[in-house]
Amino acid sequence: MANVTITDLEKVYPEKNGPGVKVVHSINLEIKDREFMVLVGPSGCGKSTTLRMIAGLEEISGGTIAIDNKEVNNVLPKDRDIAMVFQNYALYPHMSVYENMAFGLKLRKFPKAEIDQRVRDASAMLGLDPYLDRKPKALSGGQRQRVAVGRAIVRKPKVFLFDEPLSNLDAKMRVSTRTEISKLHAKLGATMVYVTHDQVEAMTMGDRICVMKDGRIMQVDSPLKLYNHPANLFVAGFIGSPAMNLFKGRLQRATDAADLLEFVETNEQSAKSLRMTLDARLSAGGANHVGKEVVFGIRPEDVLDTLSLAQPNPAHTTEVKVEVCEPMGAETYLHLTTGATSFIARVSPTDRFDTGQSVKVTFKMEAAHLFDPATEQALS
Repeated sequence: MANVTITDLEKVYPEKNGPGVKVVHSINLEIKDREFMVLVGPSGCGKSTTLRMIAGLEEISGGTIAIDNKEVNNVLPKDRDIAMVFQNYALYPHMSVYENMAFGLKLRKFPKAEIDQRVRDASAMLGLDPYLDRKPKALSGGQRQRVAVGRAIVRKPKVFLFDEPLSNLDAKMRVSTRTEISKLHAKLGATMVYVTHDQVEAMTMGDRICVMKDGRIMQVDSPLKLYNHPANLFVAGFIGSPAMNLFKGRLQRATDAADLLEFVETNEQSAKSLRMTLDARLSAGGANHVGKEVVFGIRPEDVLDTLSLAQPNPAHTTEVKVEVCEPMGAETYLHLTTGATSFIARVSPTDRFDTGQSVKVTFKMEAAHLFDPATEQALS
C-alpha cells in the first residue's frame, strides 16, 4: 500500500475570453498508508475533481500529487498503480462477471492461473461466486457495484479510489454496501480515498474525513472530532443529521459570566428574544466578543426536555413552542421555535407533544459552541 500527499493542488478550467474558473484552491492533504480517507462536501465543492486528479484523469493546474512518496503529476493513469470505482459501475455489458473482473489483468498479460486465482479470491471475498457466469444486466445494482469493486481488488493496487459509488443504489442497499466496503478495507488493509456528498456515509466509513467547500478544505479530522469540535460554521452545519442548531445573538457581560441574547427584528406586534447564561468555557471562548455578534450552536440531542431531567438548570432553560413533532420510532424530532428562531430537539420517543404546545427545554452548555459570524471560525 502507499500514502498519498497532495501539496498546493489547484485546478483551473480555461475560459475562451477570461482567466478561467478555479475549482480547486491550493489544497494540502496527507493521506496515510492504509487509511480510509473520505472527501465530503456539497455538489460542486471540488471533491470529485480532486479524486480525478489523483487518478490522472484530470490535468493538474498547479501543485503536486505524490503516491508512495513519488511525484505522479506527469505519470499516466495506467502507470500510477491505482484502481478506481466509478458511480456508474462502468462494466462491459457483453462480458460475464468473471470476464469483467479478469479483463484488466488480461490486458497486462498476467498468467492465466494467476488471473483465475485473483478473480476467485476477490469473488469469494465479495460473495460473487454464484454470479460469475452472469452478464451485468442479470445483476442488481448492488451486485454490479460489487463486481466493479472486485475488478479493482484483483489489480492489487497501491491506492483505491471511489467516486460516489453508492449514489445509484436505494437507501437499504446503500447501507449494506457501505458496510461491505468498510469490511473490505479492514480485510485488505488498503489505502482508500472515497468521495461522497452524503455525510452519513462519511461519518460511518472514514478513518478521517476531509470536508470541502468551494474548492477549499474546511477541516480534516476523525469523524467524532468533526462532530464534536467543528472548526467553523460550515462544518458545524454540514456534519450531523439533523444539523446543528444555530442561533444569532450578542454577548453581554453579566457579573463573571457572559449572557447570550438572541437577535430578533422588532415589529409592531412583538419583539421576542432568548436570553441564556453561558458556562465558564463558552464565556472564556467569547471573552473578546462581549458586546459583539456571535453564533451559538448546539446539537439537537443536547436540547433536553426538562421533564426528563431531575434538576434542570434554570440558567440554561427557556420556554419555547412546538411547531412540528416527528416520531422516528427510536427517537422523536421536535421542531421548536423561540418566536424568532426555529430549531430541533432530539427527544425520547415515549414523550408526546402537540403542535402549538409550550414546553421548557434545557440547553446542555458543555456541548454547545460559539462562532464568529464574520470569520465563521469557532470561538470555543
